[in-house]
Amino acid sequence: MAINLQKGQKIDIGLNNITIGLGWNPNEGTGHDFDLDVSAIMIDNNRLVPIDEFFVFYNNPDSPDLSLHHTGDDPTGGNSATGDDESIIVDLSKIDNRIAEVLFVVTIHEATNRRQNFGQVRDSYIRIINEATSEEVCKYELGEDFSIETAIEFGRLYKRNEKWKFEASGIGYKEDLAFFLGKYFKGQIIK
Repeated sequence: MAINLQKGQKIDIGLNNITIGLGWNPNEGTGHDFDLDVSAIMIDNNRLVPIDEFFVFYNNPDSPDLSLHHTGDDPTGGNSATGDDESIIVDLSKIDNRIAEVLFVVTIHEATNRRQNFGQVRDSYIRIINEATSEEVCKYELGEDFSIETAIEFGRLYKRNEKWKFEASGIGYKEDLAFFLGKYFKGQIIK
C-alpha cells in the first residue's frame, strides 16, 4: 500500500530501481498552455552540481552515470489523464559517488510572459513507483496554494549512512529555472 506523504516527511526508499512521476492539471481558460518542466539537479556535498551533465531535463535526458533518465517533455500538461505528466527513471545503484542529493524541481516555462503561477495549477503531485512491479510506493500531493510561485522543489532523494531516502519538500519560489542554475552551478554554462 502506498504511503501518502506530508510536507517535510521522509522515508527510506529500500529499492534501487524507481520512477519519479510528477503530475498536474492546469486550470482552463488562462489563455496559454501551461508548459511545466521537471528537472533533476544532482548535487554533491558542497550543494553544487559537479559537472553540468548532472542537470537532467528534457534537453539532457540522461545523467553521465546513466542513473537518471528523463522520459520527455509534456508541453501542455495533457498526459496526466492517463498517467504522470513527466517522469524520471532512477537507478540508485548507478548514482556517481560524488552525488549526495537529487532535487526534483518543476518550473513553469515563460511564466512571467504568460502571467502564470502554481496558483493556476491543481492536483500537483510527485510519486515514487517501484520499477519492478509498477506499484506506487509513496505520493506527495501539493496541497498548499502557491498563488505567486512559478517554481517548486517537489521532493528530493538524499543519501544518509549509505542509504537513499526521499523527502517531500514542497518549497515554492517566485523564480525561473535560471535561479536554480545560479544556485547550484559553479559558473558553468549550460547548453
